[in-house]
Amino acid sequence: MRIFADKLASTLKRQLHPVYLLFGAEPLLIQESRDQIEHKAKSEGFSEVFRFSITAQTDWNEVFDACNSMSLFAEKKILQLELPESGTNQAITKELLNLHQILNPDVMLIVSGSKLTKAQENAKWFKALNSNGLWVSCLTPDIHRLPQFVLQRCHQLGLKPDTEAVQMLAQWHEGNLLALSQSLEKLCLLYPDGVLTLVRIESALSRHNHFTAFNWIDAMLEGKAKRSQRILRELHGEGVEAVILLRTLQKELNTLMSYKQELTSKNLQQVFDQYRVWNNKRPLYTAALNRHTPTTLYSMVCTLADAEHTVKTDYDNSVWPILTQLTLDMSMPRNA
Repeated sequence: MRIFADKLASTLKRQLHPVYLLFGAEPLLIQESRDQIEHKAKSEGFSEVFRFSITAQTDWNEVFDACNSMSLFAEKKILQLELPESGTNQAITKELLNLHQILNPDVMLIVSGSKLTKAQENAKWFKALNSNGLWVSCLTPDIHRLPQFVLQRCHQLGLKPDTEAVQMLAQWHEGNLLALSQSLEKLCLLYPDGVLTLVRIESALSRHNHFTAFNWIDAMLEGKAKRSQRILRELHGEGVEAVILLRTLQKELNTLMSYKQELTSKNLQQVFDQYRVWNNKRPLYTAALNRHTPTTLYSMVCTLADAEHTVKTDYDNSVWPILTQLTLDMSMPRNA
Protein backbone atom coordinates (compact mmCIF):
# COMPACT_ATOMS: atom_id res chain seq x y z
CA MET A 1 0.00 0.00 0.00
CA ARG A 2 1.28 3.46 -0.90
CA ILE A 3 0.41 6.85 0.60
CA PHE A 4 1.89 10.34 0.44
CA ALA A 5 3.71 11.65 3.49
CA ASP A 6 0.99 14.19 4.29
CA LYS A 7 -1.48 11.31 4.85
CA LEU A 8 0.74 9.42 7.30
CA ALA A 9 -0.55 11.08 10.49
CA SER A 10 -4.15 10.07 9.83
CA THR A 11 -3.07 6.55 8.84
CA LEU A 12 -1.11 6.10 12.08
CA LYS A 13 -4.25 6.91 14.09
CA ARG A 14 -6.01 3.93 12.52
CA GLN A 15 -3.27 1.31 12.29
CA LEU A 16 0.38 0.59 13.02
CA HIS A 17 2.09 -1.45 10.30
CA PRO A 18 4.97 -3.87 10.91
CA VAL A 19 7.02 -2.39 8.03
CA TYR A 20 7.37 1.19 6.78
CA LEU A 21 9.16 2.11 3.55
CA LEU A 22 10.07 5.80 3.39
CA PHE A 23 11.38 6.77 -0.03
CA GLY A 24 11.65 10.06 -1.87
CA ALA A 25 13.76 13.06 -2.74
CA GLU A 26 12.64 15.22 0.20
CA PRO A 27 14.80 14.69 3.34
CA LEU A 28 12.47 16.80 5.49
CA LEU A 29 9.47 14.56 4.74
CA ILE A 30 11.52 11.41 5.35
CA GLN A 31 12.72 12.69 8.72
CA GLU A 32 9.26 13.89 9.78
CA SER A 33 7.68 10.60 8.71
CA ARG A 34 10.28 8.64 10.62
CA ASP A 35 9.67 10.75 13.74
CA GLN A 36 5.89 10.29 13.53
CA ILE A 37 6.18 6.52 13.17
CA GLU A 38 8.68 6.26 16.01
CA HIS A 39 6.52 8.38 18.31
CA LYS A 40 3.44 6.24 17.59
CA ALA A 41 5.39 2.99 17.92
CA LYS A 42 6.80 3.98 21.31
CA SER A 43 3.29 4.64 22.55
CA GLU A 44 2.50 1.05 21.54
CA GLY A 45 5.39 -0.44 23.50
CA PHE A 46 8.23 -0.36 20.95
CA SER A 47 10.75 1.16 23.35
CA GLU A 48 14.13 0.09 21.91
CA VAL A 49 15.49 1.69 18.72
CA PHE A 50 18.33 0.30 16.58
CA ARG A 51 19.62 2.46 13.72
CA PHE A 52 21.87 1.35 10.84
CA SER A 53 23.19 3.31 7.86
CA ILE A 54 23.64 0.61 5.24
CA THR A 55 26.86 0.63 3.19
CA ALA A 56 28.92 -1.96 1.35
CA GLN A 57 30.84 -2.49 4.59
CA THR A 58 27.80 -3.07 6.83
CA ASP A 59 28.04 -6.13 9.04
CA TRP A 60 24.57 -7.60 8.54
CA ASN A 61 25.07 -9.96 11.45
CA GLU A 62 24.66 -6.92 13.70
CA VAL A 63 21.37 -6.09 11.98
CA PHE A 64 20.10 -9.65 12.35
CA ASP A 65 21.25 -9.79 15.99
CA ALA A 66 19.32 -6.60 16.73
CA CYS A 67 16.25 -8.16 15.15
CA ASN A 68 16.55 -11.49 16.97
CA SER A 69 17.95 -10.50 20.35
CA MET A 70 15.64 -10.57 23.34
CA SER A 71 16.03 -7.96 26.06
CA LEU A 72 15.56 -8.73 29.76
CA PHE A 73 11.98 -7.48 29.65
CA ALA A 74 11.21 -8.69 26.10
CA GLU A 75 10.60 -5.14 24.89
CA LYS A 76 9.47 -4.50 21.38
CA LYS A 77 12.02 -2.96 19.04
CA ILE A 78 12.20 -0.48 16.17
CA LEU A 79 14.78 -1.33 13.51
CA GLN A 80 15.72 1.59 11.26
CA LEU A 81 17.71 1.05 8.07
CA GLU A 82 18.90 3.95 5.94
CA LEU A 83 19.84 2.73 2.47
CA PRO A 84 22.68 4.34 0.48
CA GLU A 85 21.79 7.22 -1.81
CA SER A 86 22.92 5.16 -4.81
CA GLY A 87 20.29 2.52 -4.01
CA THR A 88 20.67 -1.19 -3.37
CA ASN A 89 23.22 -3.51 -4.91
CA GLN A 90 22.94 -7.28 -5.22
CA ALA A 91 24.47 -7.91 -1.80
CA ILE A 92 22.14 -5.49 0.00
CA THR A 93 19.15 -6.90 -1.87
CA LYS A 94 20.01 -10.40 -0.70
CA GLU A 95 20.30 -9.31 2.94
CA LEU A 96 17.02 -7.39 2.82
CA LEU A 97 15.26 -10.53 1.64
CA ASN A 98 16.91 -12.50 4.44
CA LEU A 99 15.78 -9.86 6.94
CA HIS A 100 12.21 -10.11 5.66
CA GLN A 101 12.24 -13.82 6.49
CA ILE A 102 13.07 -13.32 10.19
CA LEU A 103 10.82 -10.36 11.03
CA ASN A 104 8.47 -10.99 13.92
CA PRO A 105 5.62 -9.08 15.65
CA ASP A 106 8.02 -7.66 18.25
CA VAL A 107 10.06 -5.85 15.60
CA MET A 108 8.97 -2.85 13.55
CA LEU A 109 11.11 -2.22 10.47
CA ILE A 110 11.57 1.27 9.00
CA VAL A 111 13.55 1.42 5.74
CA SER A 112 14.35 4.80 4.20
CA GLY A 113 16.09 5.88 1.02
CA SER A 114 16.12 8.23 -1.94
CA LYS A 115 13.61 8.31 -4.77
CA LEU A 116 12.86 4.87 -6.20
CA THR A 117 13.23 3.95 -9.83
CA LYS A 118 10.63 1.78 -11.55
CA ALA A 119 13.05 -1.16 -11.44
CA GLN A 120 13.51 -0.73 -7.69
CA GLU A 121 9.76 -0.63 -7.14
CA ASN A 122 9.50 -3.97 -8.93
CA ALA A 123 12.46 -5.51 -7.11
CA LYS A 124 11.77 -8.67 -5.13
CA TRP A 125 13.00 -7.22 -1.81
CA PHE A 126 10.76 -4.14 -2.13
CA LYS A 127 7.67 -6.14 -3.04
CA ALA A 128 8.33 -8.55 -0.17
CA LEU A 129 8.60 -5.80 2.45
CA ASN A 130 5.73 -3.82 0.98
CA SER A 131 3.44 -6.85 0.99
CA ASN A 132 2.79 -6.47 4.72
CA GLY A 133 3.86 -2.87 5.18
CA LEU A 134 3.18 0.71 4.16
CA TRP A 135 5.08 2.62 1.49
CA VAL A 136 5.25 6.33 2.33
CA SER A 137 6.09 8.48 -0.69
CA CYS A 138 8.29 11.37 0.46
CA LEU A 139 8.52 13.18 -2.86
CA THR A 140 8.61 16.96 -3.01
CA PRO A 141 5.06 18.15 -3.85
CA ASP A 142 4.82 19.44 -7.41
CA ILE A 143 3.50 22.90 -8.21
CA HIS A 144 -0.08 21.57 -8.38
CA ARG A 145 -0.01 19.91 -4.93
CA LEU A 146 2.21 22.47 -3.21
CA PRO A 147 -0.50 25.07 -2.33
CA GLN A 148 -2.57 22.39 -0.57
CA PHE A 149 0.58 21.19 1.19
CA VAL A 150 1.33 24.75 2.33
CA LEU A 151 -2.23 25.23 3.58
CA GLN A 152 -2.09 21.98 5.55
CA ARG A 153 1.20 22.97 7.21
CA CYS A 154 -0.23 26.36 8.10
CA HIS A 155 -3.27 24.81 9.76
CA GLN A 156 -1.04 22.49 11.79
CA LEU A 157 0.74 25.55 13.19
CA GLY A 158 -2.41 27.57 13.78
CA LEU A 159 -1.71 29.95 10.92
CA LYS A 160 -4.61 31.36 8.90
CA PRO A 161 -3.39 32.38 5.42
CA ASP A 162 -5.63 33.87 2.76
CA THR A 163 -5.57 32.48 -0.78
CA GLU A 164 -2.97 34.94 -2.05
CA ALA A 165 -0.71 34.22 0.91
CA VAL A 166 -0.85 30.48 0.21
CA GLN A 167 0.06 31.04 -3.45
CA MET A 168 2.99 33.29 -2.55
CA LEU A 169 4.32 30.87 0.06
CA ALA A 170 4.12 28.05 -2.48
CA GLN A 171 5.83 30.06 -5.18
CA TRP A 172 8.60 31.36 -2.93
CA HIS A 173 9.43 27.93 -1.47
CA GLU A 174 8.98 25.59 -4.40
CA GLY A 175 11.55 22.79 -4.21
CA ASN A 176 12.73 23.82 -0.73
CA LEU A 177 10.45 22.42 1.96
CA LEU A 178 13.03 22.91 4.70
CA ALA A 179 13.00 26.65 4.03
CA LEU A 180 9.18 26.56 3.99
CA SER A 181 9.13 24.92 7.42
CA GLN A 182 11.54 27.53 8.78
CA SER A 183 9.55 30.39 7.24
CA LEU A 184 6.28 29.19 8.77
CA GLU A 185 7.91 28.93 12.20
CA LYS A 186 9.17 32.49 11.77
CA LEU A 187 5.70 33.71 10.80
CA CYS A 188 4.27 32.07 13.93
CA LEU A 189 6.62 34.17 16.05
CA LEU A 190 6.06 37.39 14.12
CA TYR A 191 2.27 37.18 13.97
CA PRO A 192 0.79 35.59 17.12
CA ASP A 193 -2.73 36.08 15.77
CA GLY A 194 -1.83 33.66 12.94
CA VAL A 195 -3.33 35.83 10.20
CA LEU A 196 -1.22 35.74 7.02
CA THR A 197 -1.72 38.18 4.18
CA LEU A 198 0.31 39.08 1.11
CA VAL A 199 1.60 42.24 2.77
CA ARG A 200 2.68 40.45 5.95
CA ILE A 201 4.55 37.73 4.04
CA GLU A 202 6.31 40.20 1.74
CA SER A 203 7.53 42.22 4.70
CA ALA A 204 8.70 39.19 6.69
CA LEU A 205 10.18 36.76 4.18
CA SER A 206 12.38 36.50 1.13
CA ARG A 207 12.34 33.98 -1.69
CA HIS A 208 13.67 30.51 -0.92
CA ASN A 209 12.53 28.62 -3.98
CA HIS A 210 14.90 26.13 -5.55
CA PHE A 211 14.48 24.80 -9.07
CA THR A 212 16.19 22.04 -11.00
CA ALA A 213 16.58 21.43 -14.72
CA PHE A 214 13.74 18.90 -14.42
CA ASN A 215 11.33 21.58 -13.16
CA TRP A 216 12.25 23.60 -16.24
CA ILE A 217 11.66 20.64 -18.55
CA ASP A 218 8.29 19.79 -16.98
CA ALA A 219 7.07 23.38 -17.33
CA MET A 220 8.02 23.41 -21.02
CA LEU A 221 6.42 20.04 -21.70
CA GLU A 222 3.23 21.21 -20.03
CA GLY A 223 3.20 24.34 -22.18
CA LYS A 224 3.56 26.85 -19.35
CA ALA A 225 5.58 29.54 -21.09
CA LYS A 226 5.71 32.10 -18.27
CA ARG A 227 6.59 29.53 -15.64
CA SER A 228 9.32 27.91 -17.75
CA GLN A 229 10.85 31.33 -18.46
CA ARG A 230 10.79 32.19 -14.75
CA ILE A 231 12.48 28.90 -13.85
CA LEU A 232 15.14 29.50 -16.52
CA ARG A 233 15.89 32.93 -15.04
CA GLU A 234 16.17 31.40 -11.56
CA LEU A 235 18.54 28.69 -12.83
CA HIS A 236 20.65 31.32 -14.57
CA GLY A 237 20.77 33.37 -11.37
CA GLU A 238 21.83 30.32 -9.35
CA GLY A 239 24.79 29.76 -11.66
CA VAL A 240 23.61 26.54 -13.29
CA GLU A 241 25.85 25.65 -16.24
CA ALA A 242 24.15 26.26 -19.58
CA VAL A 243 25.59 23.06 -21.01
CA ILE A 244 23.70 21.02 -18.36
CA LEU A 245 20.42 22.57 -19.49
CA LEU A 246 21.30 22.01 -23.15
CA ARG A 247 22.00 18.33 -22.56
CA THR A 248 18.81 17.90 -20.51
CA LEU A 249 16.70 19.54 -23.21
CA GLN A 250 18.45 17.49 -25.89
CA LYS A 251 17.41 14.28 -24.16
CA GLU A 252 13.76 15.40 -23.99
CA LEU A 253 13.67 16.48 -27.63
CA ASN A 254 15.14 13.14 -28.72
CA THR A 255 12.51 11.39 -26.58
CA LEU A 256 9.68 13.38 -28.16
CA MET A 257 10.97 12.67 -31.66
CA SER A 258 11.11 8.93 -30.87
CA TYR A 259 7.53 9.05 -29.62
CA LYS A 260 6.43 10.90 -32.76
CA GLN A 261 8.03 8.22 -34.93
CA GLU A 262 6.27 5.44 -33.00
CA LEU A 263 2.93 7.25 -33.29
CA THR A 264 2.89 6.59 -37.03
CA SER A 265 1.98 2.97 -36.28
CA LYS A 266 0.75 2.95 -32.66
CA ASN A 267 -1.55 4.93 -30.41
CA LEU A 268 -0.27 7.09 -27.57
CA GLN A 269 -1.13 4.58 -24.84
CA GLN A 270 0.86 1.88 -26.62
CA VAL A 271 3.86 4.20 -27.02
CA PHE A 272 3.83 5.14 -23.34
CA ASP A 273 3.55 1.49 -22.32
CA GLN A 274 6.38 0.51 -24.66
CA TYR A 275 8.73 3.12 -23.18
CA ARG A 276 7.45 2.59 -19.62
CA VAL A 277 6.63 6.25 -19.14
CA TRP A 278 5.69 7.18 -15.57
CA ASN A 279 2.00 7.97 -15.13
CA ASN A 280 2.68 11.47 -13.79
CA LYS A 281 4.76 12.27 -16.90
CA ARG A 282 2.22 11.06 -19.45
CA PRO A 283 0.02 14.20 -19.39
CA LEU A 284 3.13 16.37 -19.88
CA TYR A 285 4.35 14.38 -22.88
CA THR A 286 0.81 14.27 -24.29
CA ALA A 287 0.59 18.07 -24.15
CA ALA A 288 3.98 18.50 -25.85
CA LEU A 289 3.22 15.92 -28.58
CA ASN A 290 -0.09 17.64 -29.32
CA ARG A 291 1.65 21.01 -29.70
CA HIS A 292 4.57 20.00 -31.86
CA THR A 293 5.14 18.31 -35.20
CA PRO A 294 8.26 16.35 -36.22
CA THR A 295 9.33 19.44 -38.17
CA THR A 296 9.17 21.81 -35.19
CA LEU A 297 10.95 19.29 -32.97
CA TYR A 298 13.72 18.85 -35.55
CA SER A 299 14.05 22.62 -35.84
CA MET A 300 14.63 22.90 -32.10
CA VAL A 301 17.20 20.09 -32.23
CA CYS A 302 19.13 22.08 -34.89
CA THR A 303 18.96 25.24 -32.77
CA LEU A 304 20.14 23.22 -29.79
CA ALA A 305 23.14 21.95 -31.78
CA ASP A 306 24.06 25.53 -32.69
CA ALA A 307 23.74 26.55 -29.04
CA GLU A 308 26.03 23.73 -27.90
CA HIS A 309 28.60 24.74 -30.52
CA THR A 310 28.42 28.33 -29.26
CA VAL A 311 28.87 27.41 -25.60
CA LYS A 312 31.94 25.28 -26.42
CA THR A 313 33.71 27.52 -28.94
CA ASP A 314 32.48 31.12 -28.72
CA TYR A 315 33.28 32.38 -25.23
CA ASP A 316 32.47 36.00 -26.10
CA ASN A 317 28.77 35.37 -26.75
CA SER A 318 26.25 34.18 -24.19
CA VAL A 319 24.14 31.14 -24.98
CA TRP A 320 21.38 32.17 -22.57
CA PRO A 321 19.40 34.19 -25.16
CA ILE A 322 19.26 31.04 -27.31
CA LEU A 323 18.10 29.03 -24.29
CA THR A 324 15.42 31.64 -23.67
CA GLN A 325 14.17 31.33 -27.25
CA LEU A 326 14.24 27.53 -27.07
CA THR A 327 12.24 27.68 -23.85
CA LEU A 328 9.63 29.82 -25.57
CA ASP A 329 9.56 27.60 -28.67
CA MET A 330 9.19 24.46 -26.59
CA SER A 331 6.41 25.91 -24.41
CA MET A 332 4.29 27.62 -27.03
CA PRO A 333 1.96 26.05 -29.62
CA ARG A 334 3.53 25.65 -33.05
CA ASN A 335 1.16 28.21 -34.58
CA ALA A 336 1.80 30.84 -31.89
